Amino acid sequence: MTYRRNIIAPLAAAVALAFAPLGAATAAPAAKVSAEVAEAGHKALLAIADQYYDAAARFEPIGATENGDNRFDDQLGMSISPVKRAAQFKLYRQFAQRLKAVKREQLVESDRINYDILQYELNGLIAMERFPEHLLPLSQMDSMPVTLANYAGGEASQPIGTVKEYEAYLSRVSQLPAWIDQAIANMREGMKKGVTQPKPLMVSALPQFKQLLSATPEASIYYTPITKLPASFPDADKPRLTAAYRNTINDKVMPALVRLANFIEHDYLPACRTTTGLSAVPDGAAWYQARVANATTTSLKPEEIHAIGLKEVARIQSEFAVLGPKLGYTGPAAGLPVWVAAQAKFYPFKTEEEVQAVYHKLSDVLDTKLPQMFTLLPKAKLDLRLEPELSRATASDHYTAPAGDGSRPGVFWSVVNDPSKYGSTGMTTLFLHEGKPGHHFHIALTQELNLPNFRKFGGNNAFTEGWALYAETLGKEMGLFEDPAQYFGHLNDEMLRAVRLVVDTGMHAKGWTREQSIQYMKDTLGYDVVAKTETERYMAWPGQALGYKVGSLKIQELRARAQKALGDKFNLPAFHAVVLGDGTVPLALLEQKVDRWIASQQ
Repeated sequence: MTYRRNIIAPLAAAVALAFAPLGAATAAPAAKVSAEVAEAGHKALLAIADQYYDAAARFEPIGATENGDNRFDDQLGMSISPVKRAAQFKLYRQFAQRLKAVKREQLVESDRINYDILQYELNGLIAMERFPEHLLPLSQMDSMPVTLANYAGGEASQPIGTVKEYEAYLSRVSQLPAWIDQAIANMREGMKKGVTQPKPLMVSALPQFKQLLSATPEASIYYTPITKLPASFPDADKPRLTAAYRNTINDKVMPALVRLANFIEHDYLPACRTTTGLSAVPDGAAWYQARVANATTTSLKPEEIHAIGLKEVARIQSEFAVLGPKLGYTGPAAGLPVWVAAQAKFYPFKTEEEVQAVYHKLSDVLDTKLPQMFTLLPKAKLDLRLEPELSRATASDHYTAPAGDGSRPGVFWSVVNDPSKYGSTGMTTLFLHEGKPGHHFHIALTQELNLPNFRKFGGNNAFTEGWALYAETLGKEMGLFEDPAQYFGHLNDEMLRAVRLVVDTGMHAKGWTREQSIQYMKDTLGYDVVAKTETERYMAWPGQALGYKVGSLKIQELRARAQKALGDKFNLPAFHAVVLGDGTVPLALLEQKVDRWIASQQ
């Protein structure tokens, strides 16, 4: 359950370096400068910011597409190429040098925020160059062939509805063989250097790549757009596009996919490492700390995050102990999730439409309650849709952003494979997170603010997922968790986020094995449905899952600080406007914003 976004953002290895200017500079009061000087600084900063974003988007055009920027939908990108990678880091250093020439003290406040975040991103990216991310180009969680396959239905981030869009998708598919050959070369290099994926991840990934193979081009998932050719297309375009798709898939894509599947099965899998954590590869401990810094936008050490996770697990378990009897359960707290999962009354649905009806009713209820908490609202609408059948088997409930030009609304996608197995207890907290006031209020609003593209289409995981997890907690204030079953669903999801802090740091910093993580998740969550897949997710994306809880706890901490300092003067809609009003920011900058707001209210 997450917001699908491939953020073009830093993996900030030297977070102290990244935040030193940010922290010191933003604390200083804005100097009085003339309008002419401020405007000159604004133009210089914006030129660097826009050129930086376009360079990053061309380097990772799939990321741009995921973020709602469809200008590069015909490009696949070759960021895994060592030559392209070296050139990109050279560009980042040039942007950083140019930024230093802009006098920050002569900028207006909004430009200072842009300056600080751009400086932070560039520092973090440059610090990341030493770590060979490109030698791990794919996993069971993330690979270019599967990403393009998921786009094939035209329902995801890449639209496929016009002749131009059909051509753009075909262009991307035609670039896939070169990407595959580069990925194979990189993995061979990784085998020599001891930088490989853990074996269980590739055991899970191999069936995905075999599933992409097809006996004929017409049977390929990449041919899906042709099966949906609009009748309105010009007669000349239909046979032209059909032939182009068929020939590209048959002559280029299928042979490349065969090469990839064979390489993984016969060469890469036997060479994969038997260790679990990133710290097991050369320079791995520093590499993991870099990823932790990126995921949390803090200088927290893995050991500190591990301790926070254990503390949160204990707190939530104590709430389970109180909640259990209200649901009719009298066993040990850790057993509550298993008991709930076995109760037929929490699986009341017979059809997809019944599931959707609950979400629509909840959306209507929120429309009456959220105005008491928010004055800053996005203009973009939120649509509620069922996940298309094509991607339903592998997807989880999620949110996709509105189009940057307003042509497409934000969408909450519910994934209903079997209505009778769709649990009702987690629906309220899920919608608060993925829909409103979670991802939709933050992401849609960010796109509507007058921000440079690198911020409109970029961001960081700690703020994005931290806000959505904080948004879940508002359900209690709105009376949405008075039903014990819905409050259980909230706590159950929160427990998963707390457990992530423990097992992610356990595996990558404390020497835990994959089996240890799976067992801890089974023991703590009380069920094993997600233990294996979640553990392997954290193995594939070290640090990624840490941002949720760290970000949420920081927002809750800042709210408590403001309430204590302001007393009767505290205004919740105003606090939310401060948090969301400048779009996505690193947590250190968010803290400074809130502290300045508290001071101004006093």
